Amino acid sequence: MAAEREVDEISGVETTGHEWDGIRELNNPLPNWWRWILWATVVFAVGYWVAYPAWPLIAGHTRGVLGYSSRAELAKEVAAAKQAQAKFVEKLKVASLAQIRTEPDLLEFALAGGRAAFSVNCSQCHGSGAQGAKGYPNLNDDEWLWGGTPAMIEKTIAHGVRNGVDADARDSQMPAFLADGILKRGQLNDVAEFVLKLSGQTHDAAMASRGAGIFAEQCVACHGEKGQGNIEFGAPPLNNNIWLYGGDRNTIADTIANSRRGVMPAWGRILDPVTIKQLTIYVHSLGGGN
Repeated sequence: MAAEREVDEISGVETTGHEWDGIRELNNPLPNWWRWILWATVVFAVGYWVAYPAWPLIAGHTRGVLGYSSRAELAKEVAAAKQAQAKFVEKLKVASLAQIRTEPDLLEFALAGGRAAFSVNCSQCHGSGAQGAKGYPNLNDDEWLWGGTPAMIEKTIAHGVRNGVDADARDSQMPAFLADGILKRGQLNDVAEFVLKLSGQTHDAAMASRGAGIFAEQCVACHGEKGQGNIEFGAPPLNNNIWLYGGDRNTIADTIANSRRGVMPAWGRILDPVTIKQLTIYVHSLGGGN
């Protein structure tokens, strides 16, 4: 390091006398305005520490002389919102689903609450737009495994499906026809071809003809003679192209072979009755409700 300062020939600025590997440091002090801003922020920080909660302690934190709390502010806002909603909540408690639909203000409140509850509790499975996914029903169409009337939707939401915790949950058991030894692989393939025929897809006519007899013996009781389905058993129609798990040949065969047993929580054990009503009204309003 050089001990003596000198003036840089190019910039005309005096050096600090520091030098590393032939590189000299120019003596360019910070401008006064920058220094004033720095000290202003220091003063502001100290004032903030004194006025507001800031320093963590062993069993809490400093409260600040102003006693401000963002949690307290939020609590006030929530309380105010609940107070504003109280009259609608009380109406929803006693109103039937049919009555809710006849009162515009109450209907609007129910739809808003149902939309919010759906986003938090249902969108993970049914999608943000209720479009569904493989194994999770689309709630926008007219295909309802357990019925699409408001009362049926409410029951399905409140009690769920095959969850093992609610005695009133929707429940049905489709046999695993291959795994349970009811059908052999050739018979299963014939039934799959017949299901393809029912849904208007390309199929092997000879196999479908053989499968028709097996279908009549094993499947008609739940799915109907024409594959129209039965909401009493949660048996889906097979005579259209709306499929919960997929309608291609391999997926149909896999469903017949191993069955499907989707599960839905009993939301009535998790959510309050008003929220269940709001969800029912919202789901029914998506366009597919009967």
